[in-house]
Amino acid sequence: MDKERIIEDLFRKYNSYIYHFLVYYTQSTDVEDLVQESFLKALKGIQQFEGRADPKTWLVSIARRVAIDHHRRKQKLPHLPDNMLQLIPSNQLHLEEYLIRQEEIQLIYKAINELKKKDRDVLILRGIMDLSVSETAEVLGWTKNKVNLTLHRALKKLQLQSKEWKEERDYGIQ
Repeated sequence: MDKERIIEDLFRKYNSYIYHFLVYYTQSTDVEDLVQESFLKALKGIQQFEGRADPKTWLVSIARRVAIDHHRRKQKLPHLPDNMLQLIPSNQLHLEEYLIRQEEIQLIYKAINELKKKDRDVLILRGIMDLSVSETAEVLGWTKNKVNLTLHRALKKLQLQSKEWKEERDYGIQ
């Protein structure tokens, strides 16, 4: 099979997955160009792929590098849209419950954004994109132990930060 055909097949299979990864990773919904650039880089590097890694983790590694390069070029981190993740439709909750839920979601995103980059990377790959420990280690070039340890620490930081913000909100502390 020629390399264009292989990339077409990979695109059909993983396009949506790479798109969602980049949305979470860049905190922007405007990632179509990054998806396209990721698959173009995959096309150029298909000879080196050789099927040793899982295609999904290989493509996530490429997309991650593309996003990092893009960030370096722009030198700014876009903000997450307010309506990015609405876990529960508003018609299923009373308005007050819905607003509290939206505020909690924003607090979580704010806490994630304030984590160190390596902590944020692991949280996105493991917690949001649901990659395995092995896949995450492969994408980041880390050991499995480092992935587990970093995830554990990131979750503790996230939990602590969320607790502090909730206390500030509940008690009006500024």
